Amino acid sequence: MNDTAVFSISGDKVALRRELRRRRRILSLDQQKQAAAALCQRLKQLPEIRRAKRISLYLPVNGEIDPTHLIPWLRQRKVSIYLPVLRPFSTNRLWFVAYRESTPMVKNRFGIAEPCSRFAAERRNRIPAWALDTLIVPLVGFDKQANRMGMGGGFYDRSLAFMRYQGPAPTLIGVAHACQQVATLPVEPWDIPLDVVVSDTMVIRPIKTG
Repeated sequence: MNDTAVFSISGDKVALRRELRRRRRILSLDQQKQAAAALCQRLKQLPEIRRAKRISLYLPVNGEIDPTHLIPWLRQRKVSIYLPVLRPFSTNRLWFVAYRESTPMVKNRFGIAEPCSRFAAERRNRIPAWALDTLIVPLVGFDKQANRMGMGGGFYDRSLAFMRYQGPAPTLIGVAHACQQVATLPVEPWDIPLDVVVSDTMVIRPIKTG
């Protein structure tokens, strides 16, 4: 199968999400490494990355494309790096917590490494989402209009709901393997739109209308 091909899949979102997650999981270790390197080269060229001083990214699991190759470059540029953390006592919402070399890490209920709860609970170690310059988020799928499909839990949509209104907000960059692209994706009323999608082979910006 051509990893950079554009696919069109009919059927419900559950089946589509399952298929797209399967595609990224079957990539070989070499393919994953090559994709991660290519992704990060593209990210480094984006003005939204180059001018940012506060960036949130994620630690990959289950075949997600790996943005962490960007971290040494960001630290060299004195950029503050944050990770999404499951917010305690809140349904499917996130905190954004400082990720330093000394940050104590644990695995959350999904098996994803994140700053430990005691560290995250200290306000000085967190930043409100609106104060981030750029937010790099993993995608399960995307299309040529930069529409996105996430994991289905609504974590980012709930945590970024404030972006529906005027006010300070981060640039949202979705990242994925090229093989996760489909022809079209349904757009739900609660979806927070992306500013740009970056894969290992391309950069897609939504066409502005009106």
